[in-house]
Amino acid sequence: MTTIREAVFGLLRRHGMTTVFGNPGSNELLFLKDFPSEFRYILGLHEGAVMAMADGYAQASGQSPLVSLHSAAGTGSSMGVLPNTVYAKSPVVVLSGQQVRDTVGQDVMVSSQEAALLPRPLSKWSTEPLGAGDVLRSLAQAIHIANLAPKGPTHVSVPYDDWEREAGENADFTVGRAVADATALADRHLDEITASLDAASHPVLVLGPEVDATHANDDAVRLAERLAAPVWVAPSPARCPFPTTHPLFQGVLPANVVGIAQLLSRHDAVLVVGAPVFRYHHQHPGRYLADGSRLIHISNDPSEVARAPFGDAYLAPIDDALARLAGNVQARDASPPPRSERAAGIDRANRMHPDTVFRAISDLAPEDAIHVVESTSTAESFWSNVAMRHQGSFYSAAAGGLGFGLPAAVGVQLAQPERRVVAEIGDGSANFGLVGLWTAARYRIPVTFVVLRNDTYGALVSFGRRLSATGLPGFELPDIDFVQLANGYGVAAESVCTEARLRESLTKAFAGDEPVLIEAHTYYE
Repeated sequence: MTTIREAVFGLLRRHGMTTVFGNPGSNELLFLKDFPSEFRYILGLHEGAVMAMADGYAQASGQSPLVSLHSAAGTGSSMGVLPNTVYAKSPVVVLSGQQVRDTVGQDVMVSSQEAALLPRPLSKWSTEPLGAGDVLRSLAQAIHIANLAPKGPTHVSVPYDDWEREAGENADFTVGRAVADATALADRHLDEITASLDAASHPVLVLGPEVDATHANDDAVRLAERLAAPVWVAPSPARCPFPTTHPLFQGVLPANVVGIAQLLSRHDAVLVVGAPVFRYHHQHPGRYLADGSRLIHISNDPSEVARAPFGDAYLAPIDDALARLAGNVQARDASPPPRSERAAGIDRANRMHPDTVFRAISDLAPEDAIHVVESTSTAESFWSNVAMRHQGSFYSAAAGGLGFGLPAAVGVQLAQPERRVVAEIGDGSANFGLVGLWTAARYRIPVTFVVLRNDTYGALVSFGRRLSATGLPGFELPDIDFVQLANGYGVAAESVCTEARLRESLTKAFAGDEPVLIEAHTYYE
């Protein structure tokens, strides 16, 4: 007899889902019983950190990890990070435990009468099978939905007495089934977009995270070069879709209407690929686009193309669209536009400017290093100083909340063991996911964590000024000793105040094969 548990592990093998991130409770133990030796279980100390690790792993590997969480309490604790998997389009499959099926209606301990409703607003699909016989099929559906464009998280709640039941004679059909996604931009749409770009005098590209997620960066470069078009990254980027060292790279668009409209005003054709139009953040209203300019939007997300307030949209796979456009448009001969340069910040006594920190990291890290960044007040400094040339070199919080960066770096490093991961984390952000250090130490995951310690919530200070909000309570974060905290979790750490010391510490960290935390004293400007 094949049990439902055995059939589910067969399903996970079929889809390459042999990495499981978890923080289990009593309801999950029968699922984890006789855990297969070829599977890898990564334990985290808090459900939010577990979700962030899985999110980072999913983005960096392109594969679906399974996340094993406790019932309502555990799943609820993960929901601070779950929105990031939605906006990052991470195909994370969450499996939460549930009490014995016949007792759930009594609201017994660690049960959840509405288990499917809890994460539903923050997932593509959420369910609790009506009977044990539908557990395997429901998990298969969750895997398929998570991986169909636009990718995203799914959730299944399973009562723990279901695992020992018989899977049934048709389980092999469900395990062996394959689902293929849409694969091509329609020819007539390709011709329409090509004609618009060829007719434009001054086209511009705006690229989003799905370019990087679909490994289409090289085709984006080919398209930009053939059009001789400058390239901007869409606002608040979660990934880097274009090499920052390329002469056509212009930087990151601001997250407000007026700022974007001004920067794009000289272009008569704006091609936005793999990003929403647009995810504004700062309220500076105005006309979306200059008169005489046309915006063309290509996305693999029906919601993105439907909700955009302007522009003509095409629903299509990003990698196929970019590859075919790059081979279809007419080649132009033009000099790359000049890129605006900003003056480098100046260090103070025992405090470095963030420019110094990012410049040192860029100079000393391996050329193909991966940067996981959650330091919201230093974004401009990061993009001005860090060179990124390869696909999958940058990950940041897509939803805007905190707690993703530090544990996500652990997941990214697990997914990309041949590359070195640097986590650049603000001191405010670090506290949301600090328990991720324990997992890094437990499994010897060699992330270099750089905590930019400016002793304040810099982003809140900035927004307070922007909104003219006076009389706010204090946002200072004094006297947090990240060296001692890291040591307590088993991670070697040191504190640095000068560029010379920082460079020494980075050199040593990159030469080693253990996780290291560097507390870099900076100031907020």
